[in-house]
Amino acid sequence: MPVPILKLGPFLIATVQAALTDSDTERLRHDLMERVSRFRARGIIIDLTAIDVLDSYVARSLQTIAHMTRLRGANTVIVGLPPEVAFAMVQLGLAFDTLHTALDLDEGLALLDRGLPTRRPAFGRDGAD
Repeated sequence: MPVPILKLGPFLIATVQAALTDSDTERLRHDLMERVSRFRARGIIIDLTAIDVLDSYVARSLQTIAHMTRLRGANTVIVGLPPEVAFAMVQLGLAFDTLHTALDLDEGLALLDRGLPTRRPAFGRDGAD
């Protein structure tokens, strides 16, 4: 099932509504790259609020999407990661250390509006575990 992508000013919002298959993930990558170019988007939000599972392939693909879009001039923020999914990712050793994350869509839009730098260090990186 394709992921809907909305344009909101200079930003794109992709709302993942169900668990992504490998082909869904590749289509999302393709669609986002095409729209970043077409709309000259400055930022992308990928909203994961509605999902209940995120496998390692999808997690790595989201990182790849963020790196690719950054090369095209758009920052990416992952929002709405459910607590159960975040817990499972930590247990499996998966992390979004190189990605910007936010609690919800409003916070993600605020990060993009500010140009992102309000990022806290990942756990253990500031010397105070």
